[in-house]
Amino acid sequence: MSEKDKEIQEENINANVDTVNEDVAGEETATEQENVELTAEEKLQKELDEANEKVATLEDKYLRQVAEFDNYRKRTLKEKAELIKNGGERAIESILPVLDDFERALSNMAKDENAAEIMTGVELIYNKFVGILKQNGLQKIETEGADFNTDFHEAIAIIPAPSEELKGKVLDCVQAGYTLNEKVIRHAKVAVGE
Repeated sequence: MSEKDKEIQEENINANVDTVNEDVAGEETATEQENVELTAEEKLQKELDEANEKVATLEDKYLRQVAEFDNYRKRTLKEKAELIKNGGERAIESILPVLDDFERALSNMAKDENAAEIMTGVELIYNKFVGILKQNGLQKIETEGADFNTDFHEAIAIIPAPSEELKGKVLDCVQAGYTLNEKVIRHAKVAVGE
């Protein structure tokens, strides 16, 4: 082989090596691009997952706030209704001693025969007064012959029962008790049979 042939052969080999190097470099570039694309996809997927997690957290927080506000609204409406229903409780409690005085006056007038005409007028006033209180939700606690119940009665005395069936029952009422819209505002003071 001549020198020229060797040179040509070397040039061909170099050209082939360059081509191979270019192919390898092209493949590396393609691999790098795939890695970059894969990394970009992974990055986008990670961002999407983070965004979905944040949305879920915010949605949960929003639902909790809505539920908390709804409970607050219901509670305030209930409290407002209770205030309206029992708003006059203090005023009615302060009137109860007057009612007691009326009842004592009527029982004393019943004993005096000279006060019969006055008693009729006082009874009319008393009945009107009691009617107005009933319209506002006031009810007298029944005690006559009732079983003793600590929810409604306050025992101020325990006395021997005249018979076996009167044990644990109210025998005498010293002071009347009242409920306002089914809420006890004054317990009945009673004597209980033992």
